[in-house]
Amino acid sequence: MTLLVVIIILAFIFDYINGFHDAANSIATIVSTKVLTPFQAVLWAAVFNFAAFFIAKYIIGEFKVANSVASSVLPQFITLKVILCGLVAAITWNLFTWWLGIPSSSSHTLIGGFIGAAVTASGSLEVINYHKVLPIVYFIVLAPLIGMVVAFIITLIIVNICRKANPYRAESWFKRLQLASSAALSLGHGSNDAQKVMGIISAAMVSAHYIDNIKAMPDWVPLACFTCIALGTMSGGWKIVKTMGTRITKVTPLEGVAAETSGAITLFLTEHLGIPASTTHVITGAIMGVGATKRLSAVRWGVTVSLLWAWVLTIPISGLLAALTYFIVNLFI
Repeated sequence: MTLLVVIIILAFIFDYINGFHDAANSIATIVSTKVLTPFQAVLWAAVFNFAAFFIAKYIIGEFKVANSVASSVLPQFITLKVILCGLVAAITWNLFTWWLGIPSSSSHTLIGGFIGAAVTASGSLEVINYHKVLPIVYFIVLAPLIGMVVAFIITLIIVNICRKANPYRAESWFKRLQLASSAALSLGHGSNDAQKVMGIISAAMVSAHYIDNIKAMPDWVPLACFTCIALGTMSGGWKIVKTMGTRITKVTPLEGVAAETSGAITLFLTEHLGIPASTTHVITGAIMGVGATKRLSAVRWGVTVSLLWAWVLTIPISGLLAALTYFIVNLFI
């Protein structure tokens, strides 16, 4: 029971870190376009991160993403020790990438750590539930591509509709619209990312025989997870904001609306499919998409390549960290 409590506390810590690590995804464009100050932006994002709980529970009526995360390892191989090591590895990698200002994926960090610990414990790759994991791997590529294409199309549509508009008046309107588009993105971020931690906690509860299955998860778990991610978002992640908001491409209010709307659409789609996609990947692809509508050279592809390497390496490095953690923990537990 003590180990279960430790795991739940660590899961909430990861959720909080996820909030300030990924806060940049929701607020980078709205800060870089000076629609809101950084402090106003994180408060705005946090409110809608938390509001996502009510949409997921009372409108959608289920937590598909949580189920996918909990099912990424076959049930018979899930133990409290495996979950503990996966969480420690995920927290370590998240803090390291945050310190470097790299917008890596908290989602894939968590899944990589979970799988890495389970594989180490069993000594076999047979522990992986490929039916659940392969779609997640596919969306490492598909999520940013979808975000990029949708943002590219939305930007072109908006530019053509508004080509005769008064520039000053149009910019004023797009600054107002950015409040709505960033709110939608924060809803998608909160709903998608908080559910990943719910999946880990429910898997631990099943392993400890506290509940029979994920559907029996007590109501305080999702409520606490959405609260933690909202509090984390309020703490901000300013190094990553700089990378997302200015280093990839310069973003105008019009392009901010397009990028955030594209990111929200992609996240709502992946949530509907029950795939834990990366908010980081989605919004980065969207920002590249709006930049490419001006000219391909408007996107700083050197920065983008560095981000791609971080994305590709996240799951294997998290897995290796979890394996090392498992060997250490196994000496004491």
